[in-house]
Amino acid sequence: MLSVRRFTPFLVMFLLGCMQAVQAGHALPSFTQLIKDTSPSVVNISTTQKVATGMPELPEGLEIPDLPEGSPFGELFKYFFEHGDEGGPSYRDAKSLGSGFIISGDGYVLTNYHVVKDADEIIVRLSDRRELMGEIIGIDKRSDVALLKIEATDLPVARIGKSSDLEVGQWVLAIGSPFGFDHSATAGIVSAKGRSLPSENYVPFIQTDVAINPGNSGGPLFNQQGEVVGVNSQIYSRTGGYMGLSFAIPIEVAMDVADQLKTTGRVSRGWLGVLIQDVTRDLAESFGMKQPRGALVAKVLPDSPAEAAGIEVGDVIVKFDGKKVLNSSNLPPIVGSSKVGVMIPVEIIRASSRTTLKVKLGELPEDDIQARVERPQTKTTNRLGITVSDPDNELMAELEIEHGVVVERIVDGAASRAGVRKGDVILSIDNQAVKSAQQFQSLIDDLPAGKSVAALVQRGGSPTFLALKIPES
Repeated sequence: MLSVRRFTPFLVMFLLGCMQAVQAGHALPSFTQLIKDTSPSVVNISTTQKVATGMPELPEGLEIPDLPEGSPFGELFKYFFEHGDEGGPSYRDAKSLGSGFIISGDGYVLTNYHVVKDADEIIVRLSDRRELMGEIIGIDKRSDVALLKIEATDLPVARIGKSSDLEVGQWVLAIGSPFGFDHSATAGIVSAKGRSLPSENYVPFIQTDVAINPGNSGGPLFNQQGEVVGVNSQIYSRTGGYMGLSFAIPIEVAMDVADQLKTTGRVSRGWLGVLIQDVTRDLAESFGMKQPRGALVAKVLPDSPAEAAGIEVGDVIVKFDGKKVLNSSNLPPIVGSSKVGVMIPVEIIRASSRTTLKVKLGELPEDDIQARVERPQTKTTNRLGITVSDPDNELMAELEIEHGVVVERIVDGAASRAGVRKGDVILSIDNQAVKSAQQFQSLIDDLPAGKSVAALVQRGGSPTFLALKIPES
């Protein structure tokens, strides 16, 4: 057996190597000076709003009866009634906490929309313990950004950086007021960039593993140079608390929104007018693409810039204004940040060929109105293992579609394996619009055996492409 003494030189060399690595800059970063430099620009935001309790109030002149101490009816009266206006509901003050940071010395403060939403009173507390009334200059629900103003001068201002310079794995720091604990600092790394969340497609969120909790919302995310690169906005959680997934609005997006709110009081975004999805491997094969990439157009809205430019359902957008579109989540932030009314080149793949179209972006509207038509109802079956029928006028109006067939019944086969469900509306197959159940049958009969074809399916309010593998027989 080898003695411990014989391992001593090896251990010494190993320890020396560790020390050299630390000296070479591989140690964990220190945030001490960074926090001292940046925390003065961070503020605590508390809001108050009147919330109806839903409980009735006693009519004027009536009071809760003087019942014996300990009587259960006494507590019951106090619970259900409060003094106030006759017949009106009672109200209570609901308070909430958030964070923000100063972006100009004359008192402009950036925070989240959801921090100040419906607030009757906003108190901004500075690092020197001053408490000032905050005024809402503008809000933007889509990006979750709000711009506030406080009456003060010569304030400490946060340095604004560039989130585009961030790299995955880079250290970042958050300062905020989680659960009301002012100026709490937490650190982590950038986990991913350009995340698209279900609640907002026009913001390419920065994902981090920085500990973010209620009260951190609206606070800054700093890089190691002490520059703000994001606004902490959301967490992914099954418990309501931090679970390792935090999301920040890129500072370029937040500052653009703040500038528009300051100058015009509203935010203008580019609008293309398409519904899109990712290109899967099977869909890429059906479109004649060597590999899946781009944003697949599942629907072109009527009277939209996309329709005017000649963009069609089934087109795959691979470049927009010279910027590569690797997947569908890349497109909305690029479009939203583009200028309205300017001609922009859009590179697409259509029928296995590349082409470039020019589109003049409109302004993103609040609502979209679709055309509605009537269809007679018939039924038919096909080689995909489904029974389909023509939709009635009520369903067409509800789904806001112009044509298609409804899947009434489905058995094991090509359609079920592709993910088609009962109740889906098939709008097109193999890039051909489905006009009726009878026409759909003839389209199915002509499909090439053994090949993958794309079917556009409407499920609820969302169209999506599915890849169908046509059986050999």
